[in-house]
Amino acid sequence: MNVSHPTVHPIEAPPLTTTDGGGVVNEVPVRVRMTDVQGMPGTLGGLLLRICQFFFAVAALSVMTSTSDFASVTAFCYLVVAVALQSSWSLLLAMVDIYALLVCRCLRNSRVVVFFTIGDGITSTLTFAAACASAGITVLIGNDLNECGQNHCVRFETATAMAFLSWFTVSPSFLLNFWSLAAH
Repeated sequence: MNVSHPTVHPIEAPPLTTTDGGGVVNEVPVRVRMTDVQGMPGTLGGLLLRICQFFFAVAALSVMTSTSDFASVTAFCYLVVAVALQSSWSLLLAMVDIYALLVCRCLRNSRVVVFFTIGDGITSTLTFAAACASAGITVLIGNDLNECGQNHCVRFETATAMAFLSWFTVSPSFLLNFWSLAAH
């Protein structure tokens, strides 16, 4: 299927009205494709979600790497890797959304939607798991061990919160892509 150069085949238009046996005219509903839901790829809402995902992931990455001792905890290293992947994925798809908006292109191709859905599913799962692991470690350090004075608890908590916010903005993208995939 060549999406860039569509071919139009002339066909007869279906009748807009039908008659039943008694001569009564009934209108036939016209089938219309659903319009794009804001938040789907190629829409302004989708672009705003991608920008928020990117912003929160970069904020989590920046705050976590600004501490000197994040590398000593595996969960924090996992968070850094996960949000780095999330930020690069979101930036890439934001550029695709910008291109689609500039050229007025619809991103409903099933292959593209599958690619976006799988990518959003993987990155959202990794980001959520990393945020949960980091949250557990920050609770351990702050509440259970009472060692916030020797650690960067506020920075760890801020980075974890930013990772959760990134996940909150990835989830609608994943769900809308998955819904669009199911609607095909």
